[in-house]
Formats: sequence, C-alpha cells, structure tokens
Amino acid sequence: MIKNIILKGMMGVGKYTIGKSLESKLCYNDIDVDKIIEELEGCSIKTIFKIKSEKYFRELEKKTTLELLKKNQSVIALGGGAFLDRSIRNAVKNSCVSFWLDVNINILIKRLSKSEKRPLLLKKNKNDEVKKIYYERMKTYSEADFRIKCDSMLKDEIINKILKLYEKSRNKI
Repeated sequence: MIKNIILKGMMGVGKYTIGKSLESKLCYNDIDVDKIIEELEGCSIKTIFKIKSEKYFRELEKKTTLELLKKNQSVIALGGGAFLDRSIRNAVKNSCVSFWLDVNINILIKRLSKSEKRPLLLKKNKNDEVKKIYYERMKTYSEADFRIKCDSMLKDEIINKILKLYEKSRNKI
C-alpha cells in the first residue's frame, strides 16, 4: 500500500499550494479537506461557523477527513485544526506520512493580518489570536512524521524536501 502524504500546519502556511504542486509531481490525487467541506455544504467555512457553529464544522471535518484518508495515492491538506482530533491523528499516524509545514509566527501574522475568511481570526486582535492558536497547536503538530521549517525556503525547495523525505520513508516500509 502506498501511504498518502498529509500536509498539516497553521492556516496560511501554504498547505493548499504545496499540495497542488506535489500532486502534479507524483500524479497523486490532490485533496484539500476545507475545500471539500465547502463544496459539500455549498458555502464557506466562515459561513458554516457563523450559521451552524464551530462544533458542527468540527464534526463534519472529522467525518469528511476520516473518509478522505481511506483514498489511495493522495496528497491531503488538512484544515489547521483537524490534527487536534485524536481519531484523525491516529488514522494519519497509522496509514499516512505526515508533514508539519511550519512558518515563523511573525510571518504567519503578516500573511493572516488582512484575512477576512478565517473564522477563528474574526476577533479584534488577530495578532494575539494567531499567537494563541499557534502555541496551543504546536505540541500536537509536532507529532508529524516530519517538520518542514518553511521560513526561508522557496516553494520548490519545500516540495523537493517533502519528496525526498517521503521517498525515504516509503523505502523503510
């Protein structure tokens, strides 16, 4: 069985962008869980949070993610909070190779400062909220098979590093 590649990390780190590039290099399916959920619900995640609640979204995210993890030869970009769910985390650990795309908190703050589509950042002080979320999630993100510190890397360097690590991990199986 060929293990899927899982991309996880904070919102704004580039999971979707990296996933699209990996898909074309590997000829794998490219799956962005957040985009799938938006298609299923017919609205944005921001709207789901507002109308149906974060709890509703997390349940849908869990159900959708666990189903998508069953697909083969896929690059799957998880939502920023998905890996916090124990059942998702266990499924990823048992059947995938996971990569934590990590970006310096100050770079993240700059990237997210103008975002209006991130429901967890609709509070008054986005900088403090980004820091709070990042530090709450770091420990869980660190359970990834590999951590890629993306701060000073170009997109192609990140992709090549993931491909090398993925190939090495596949050869150990």
